[in-house]
Amino acid sequence: MNDTRNTYTLLGADGRPYRSPLKGKWGGHRGSKIYGRLDCPAALRAIARGGYVKHRVFFSDEATAVAAGFRPCGACCRTRYQRWRAARENNRPWTP
Repeated sequence: MNDTRNTYTLLGADGRPYRSPLKGKWGGHRGSKIYGRLDCPAALRAIARGGYVKHRVFFSDEATAVAAGFRPCGACCRTRYQRWRAARENNRPWTP
């Protein structure tokens, strides 16, 4: 029997879920492909409304979120978001 009580489902750089004994350090929304801090006020408001939870994903680190195709949240990662946006406008790759 596979005991999953002490494991967490995270997304890898390939965007596929995997089981981990460690909690994710970053959260994201699968539909919008946005990642941010676990205490992000915008995400917490969406969770409180109930529509966000079924699309919520978690990452072990920020680089994995970026590799999976997610962009930084403009609410909780404002500086990262501004750098991401500038890179996109100038057709340059962005890394955290």
